[in-house]
Amino acid sequence: MKKKLAWLMLAAMVVTVLLSGCGTKNSNTFKIGMTGPLTGGAAQYGIAAQRGAQIAVEEINAKGGIQFELKVEDDTHDAEKAANAYNALIDWGMQISLGSVTSTPCEATARIAAAEKIFALTPSASSTSVTKAGGGYQFQICFSDPNQGSASAVYIKNKGLATKVAIIYKNDDVYSTGIYESFKTKAAELGLSVVSETSFNDDTDTDFSVQVAAARTAGADLIFLPMYYEPASLIFAECNKIGYTPKFFGVDGMDGILTMKGFDTKLAEGVMLLTPFAADASDAKTKSFVQKYQEKYGEIPIQFAADGYDCIYAIYEALQKCDAKASMTAAEIGALLKDTFTSSSFSFSGLTGSGMTWNAAGEVTKDPKGMEIKNGAYVGLD
Repeated sequence: MKKKLAWLMLAAMVVTVLLSGCGTKNSNTFKIGMTGPLTGGAAQYGIAAQRGAQIAVEEINAKGGIQFELKVEDDTHDAEKAANAYNALIDWGMQISLGSVTSTPCEATARIAAAEKIFALTPSASSTSVTKAGGGYQFQICFSDPNQGSASAVYIKNKGLATKVAIIYKNDDVYSTGIYESFKTKAAELGLSVVSETSFNDDTDTDFSVQVAAARTAGADLIFLPMYYEPASLIFAECNKIGYTPKFFGVDGMDGILTMKGFDTKLAEGVMLLTPFAADASDAKTKSFVQKYQEKYGEIPIQFAADGYDCIYAIYEALQKCDAKASMTAAEIGALLKDTFTSSSFSFSGLTGSGMTWNAAGEVTKDPKGMEIKNGAYVGLD
C-alpha cells in the first residue's frame, strides 16, 4: 500500500510538472513594461498614458489569442529613477517596452533598450535625442519636437494669429529646447516676427514675472509656450495678474492642464495647442475610447491617454504581422518588431493618427491637429 501510494504521488508530481511546462511553452502572454511620472509635477502625463494603455490591454486580452501583461513603474520624471525602474522591469521579465513617458527619462531608458535590444515604443517622449539614444530600438508614436515646433509656426502664420510673437521656453529640458529651436527656425523662414525670447530652468520655474514683462514690453500679441502645463499655468496666472491678454499657443505638453489640481481653468480659456488627439472627435473609435475612459476613471482622456492606447494596439498589430511568440527572448522579439515597424508594408491607424509609418530612426510620420480650450474643454480647430 505504501509503495502504491508513493508511485501515485510521484505520478501526480510528474503530471503537474508536465502541465506546468506545457503552460509556459504554449503561453502567448507578452510582458510589456513602461516607466512614467505617476507622482510629482508631471504625474498627469504618466497616469494618463498608463490608463490608456491599460484599457487597450484589457480590450486585447478579451479577444483571446495574443495576451499582454502590463507593468508600469513610477520615475517621477527623473532620468536616474527611470533607469533604475527600467532595470527592475528587465528583471521582472519585460519583453517589450513603452519606454518612458517624458523625454529626459526616456533618453536614459532608450540607452538601456538599445544595449538589451528591447523594442520600445514611447507614447509621448518626443525629443529626437530619445530615438538617437535608442540606436534603432526606441520608436515614437508621438510626432517629434522639430515637427511640433515647425508645425506650430506654420499654423500661427497661416491662420494669421499674430503679428508679434514672444517665446518662453525651458532651457534645461530637451523637450522644450527642441521645439523652441525648430519653431524659431521655421518662424524666420516664414517671416513670422519673434520679438521676445526668454527662458527658465528648474531653479527658476516658480516666478515668471520677468519673462511675461519682457513679452509685454516687446508688444507681443501671442506667446508661444513649448513646455509642460505646470509652468504654463503660472505664466497664465502672471499675465492675468498684470492685465496682459495675449493669445497663447502651446504644444502637446499643455494637454492635461484642465485636470491640474488647484488650477483655475478660466485662465486657460482660449489657449491653443497642437495635439494629435481630439476627445470631441465624432469617429466611432474615439467615441468608444472616450466613453470607456470616462466610465473607468471619471474624466475625459487627454492626448497622453490616447497615445498609450495606440502604443499597445500598434504593438499588437505588429506582433500579429511578424508572428512573434511570447516564448521568444526580448532580443528576438525586438528584432522582429524593428523590422515590422520599418517595413514599407506596415502602417497603423489609431486614435492619434491614420496611416502612421516609421523610419529606421524610429520617428513616426503623422499630422498634428489644432485644439482650443473653450468653456473648460478641448475643442478641435480647423
